[in-house]
Amino acid sequence: MRLYEPKPGLFIAESPKVILRALDAGCIPVSFLVENTHITGEAAPVLDRCPDTPVYTAEYNVLVNLTGYALTRGMLCAMYRPTLPTVEEICANARRIAVLENVVNPTNVGAIFRSAAALNMDAVLLTKGCSDPLYRRALRVSMGTVFQVPWTFIENKNSVWPDDGIRCLKNLGFKTAAMALDDNSVSIDNAMLMSEDKLAIILGTEGDGLSTSTIANCDYTVKIPMSHGVDSLNVAAASAVAFWQLGKHM
Repeated sequence: MRLYEPKPGLFIAESPKVILRALDAGCIPVSFLVENTHITGEAAPVLDRCPDTPVYTAEYNVLVNLTGYALTRGMLCAMYRPTLPTVEEICANARRIAVLENVVNPTNVGAIFRSAAALNMDAVLLTKGCSDPLYRRALRVSMGTVFQVPWTFIENKNSVWPDDGIRCLKNLGFKTAAMALDDNSVSIDNAMLMSEDKLAIILGTEGDGLSTSTIANCDYTVKIPMSHGVDSLNVAAASAVAFWQLGKHM
């Protein structure tokens, strides 16, 4: 189907709240798919903002059979994908950023964006192995905060992670903090770490965590102290702890 999409493509936003945040961010709708009962309900404020956009309606069971999943709040919107900014543009005025290395689960990506928005992160950068933040489930879990926190991919045809990416971050003035269990880790409340003016907090893939080369290239290796014999947190939970601790004294 992507062969028939306009460049740079389309994405699907689900639920009125997510769609409204996408509209607020300047995303352009193509069409709506709405459950009949929501036309005059929760969907109404969205549709009122887009009077010239086609709206397709049906009963709930028809929409479930058509899409293959249960709609959240009875509403979908196909939208044009926005052009992503450059890493340099995103980092120009940022002091705290999150970097996601190969976080493949869209639920985790969405949850990390929600934490980033709530807990003082200025931007999110992703390696090409990450789930797309505009994937429907990632968008829904993020509650639309994907449209509130600036983001882009740190890898492209001229830049490979981690060597080029970390070098770019350091050239932009960031100290890099790898979230990892390591003998040389400092605690997340380390005074020197927290006092850094510009900090990139790097989180790794589910299961394996960060690559050894990423850890070796970073200025800090950082751990969250654990109790009761627990060795680690899910990456989304770890992100919330890290963002709160390292963003609160900005």
